[in-house]
Amino acid sequence: MRRRISFFIVTVQAVLFAAHLFLYETLKGFLWPGDSPHPGLQLAMGALSVSFVAASLLAWRYKGVVVRVLYRAAAVWLGALHYLLMAAVGCWAAHGVALLEHMNTNRRETAIPLFGLAVVVSIFGVVNAAWTRVTRVKVKLPNLPAAWRGRTAALIGDTHLGHVRNIGFARRVAGMIARLQPDVVFITGDLYDGTAVEVNRIAGPWGKISSRFGTYFVLGNHEQFMNDAKYVSGLDNAGVRVLHNEKVTLDGLQVVGVPYRDGTYGPRLQEILRNARIDRDRASILLIHAPDYLDIAEDEGISLQLSGHTHRGQYFPWTLAVRRMYGRFAYGLQRLEKMQVYVTSGAGTWGPPMRVGTNPEVVLITLE
Repeated sequence: MRRRISFFIVTVQAVLFAAHLFLYETLKGFLWPGDSPHPGLQLAMGALSVSFVAASLLAWRYKGVVVRVLYRAAAVWLGALHYLLMAAVGCWAAHGVALLEHMNTNRRETAIPLFGLAVVVSIFGVVNAAWTRVTRVKVKLPNLPAAWRGRTAALIGDTHLGHVRNIGFARRVAGMIARLQPDVVFITGDLYDGTAVEVNRIAGPWGKISSRFGTYFVLGNHEQFMNDAKYVSGLDNAGVRVLHNEKVTLDGLQVVGVPYRDGTYGPRLQEILRNARIDRDRASILLIHAPDYLDIAEDEGISLQLSGHTHRGQYFPWTLAVRRMYGRFAYGLQRLEKMQVYVTSGAGTWGPPMRVGTNPEVVLITLE
């Protein structure tokens, strides 16, 4: 296990070294052309190239203010790096076209607007990621108990509470949900980022949301990186019901919760759903972190699956990769045969606190 983690860290760091070297050569060649080295720029690129890996390693073990500030700064830089690299590629592409067309161009005049746009987009992404919206949807479910018609469920996922989003964010989002006055609250995993954090303190706001039928949670992959017991304990103490391969019935509505790890293997998921003894003549909701094996959930009679995990790609160009991976189930309300699926883009962020092409959300579902 340690060997695999070490290999992963070394690989990521090697990629970051290469990316920063490319960015350095582009900045030097286009903004400050000439053969002379730029020690200040070299030092900055060198420090920035190791910042995210170093901050992440510290974040796994420590939760102090200094570590939090370092991690946030490194995460913002990692996001900005994506767009600066795109600008760098644009510079070289424009230069290549100019050479092919035998055109005389000013490298600096080419680079300034491209890098300026990269900075603007990065700033927009950080601001946009901090602005959590409320998305309202109506879902019509066959065999929905009459008592549930018109009732609402708040859905939230992927807050990733840790060094970037902490107790203040938890209180703000929990307050948003409380003001919506839902009848039930569903949290579909990755409430925590998996880094060192005061688990019980951050769990507190979620237990203070007042709803008729309470708050229900399933574990995501970030809670299950290591031992998930501390997260379960914190949520239990806060009064949040953690569903672990079990079904609860809320005034006639069946709710099944499956943690991430048990939902990553199709036969295991099928076994869990069959053991839950879902009544196909009554509406049912499946809470599971990732929108995988949807065909199995549909075969086992689930009416509505609620998931997250995808972040909808969080920011371009990862939005394209996630769309390719999950297709139309990357985000929003979709249908698969008799089952409906809602995949939330999440309220928080993972890695760079940035959203470009997606919005953070809390979802209010009205059942019909």
